[in-house]
Amino acid sequence: MVEIKTDGELEAMREAGRVVARALAAVREAAHIGVSLRELDEVARGVLDEAGAASPFLGYRPSFAPTPFPGVICASVNDAVVHGIPDGHRLRDGDLVSIDCGARVDGWTGDAAITFAVGTPRPADLALVDATQRALDAGIAAALAGNRMGDVSHAIGAVADAARCGMPDGFGGHGIGRAMHEDPHVPNRGRPGRGYPLRHGLVIAIEPMLMAGGGDNYRTDADGWTLRTTDGSRAAHIEHTVAITDDGPRILTLP
Repeated sequence: MVEIKTDGELEAMREAGRVVARALAAVREAAHIGVSLRELDEVARGVLDEAGAASPFLGYRPSFAPTPFPGVICASVNDAVVHGIPDGHRLRDGDLVSIDCGARVDGWTGDAAITFAVGTPRPADLALVDATQRALDAGIAAALAGNRMGDVSHAIGAVADAARCGMPDGFGGHGIGRAMHEDPHVPNRGRPGRGYPLRHGLVIAIEPMLMAGGGDNYRTDADGWTLRTTDGSRAAHIEHTVAITDDGPRILTLP
């Protein structure tokens, strides 16, 4: 069931989005060579605690997961695409890091992700991050009242295909509101003019996940969570929570 939000509810979601933005900024600032992923998780926990926000990630256990998720961020490094567990791995020069974070404030949720290089970036990684950002920007630009979900999906996929990047089969964005994952699903590839109609008050998380190797296959680690590229190529993941409005798309997870 798709829940359409009132303007007041969009404002409430904006507050959750601001907390997510602050948490991601703090994690990025703390992500130096030698810092562990667990320490980055602690940074994000501090931001959420200061804001009086809860984490929709911590303890989350969907049907595919063997254990509840143990962190407030997903921390995916290099060939990890999404859902990386924030463990004791210490960042190295040139690591490509994707951080996904959510926050729940007064019953409403925000969700966003960033990807960045630690230390000296590889030119190929910068190109991958740029392509992922352009895919997200294209998806947001297509998130217009009167369009359909396929317009958003097609816009994302066209950028990924032009950059010769793959995207993991079956994964994409989602509706969001009172819960982190709501209907409708937001595929990262699709046909324009098809799919769920977009209208004022619909809120979706748009999240392209690009894999530099060009294939769409992935594998899952023994932890049951971390998705990795099958060819060892690097991956990037960038996400925003976006409201469809009659005045155009409104990004709720900006600072």
